[in-house]
Amino acid sequence: MGRYRLSQPAKNDIASVLRTSETMHGIEARMRYRSLLTAAIRRVAVDPSGLFTVDRSDVLDRIRSFHIRHSRNESRSAPVGDPVHVILYRAVNPGLVEIVRVLHERMEPSQHIRA
Repeated sequence: MGRYRLSQPAKNDIASVLRTSETMHGIEARMRYRSLLTAAIRRVAVDPSGLFTVDRSDVLDRIRSFHIRHSRNESRSAPVGDPVHVILYRAVNPGLVEIVRVLHERMEPSQHIRA
């Protein structure tokens, strides 16, 4: 099983995403979205170059992305209707992935990731 660590910006992103989810859709929706985010993060930790991951070296060297919608069937809770976030990450070494940011799919990663 792969391990992961969250950068401080990623921690802030997740906290903001979950706050917004609760404000807009309620506590149950927050819990479902949290479960989906966790499943997606675990998936990229296990297989950083796996299916549906995208090389984003155009943004920063060794950065990849994964849209959380591809983990909808892996979440332990009821499905999220329309997930809209992308995980940006990099393999730090074999068996360890760093989650760099968690951004809305409409956000341009190059505006939110610095070398």
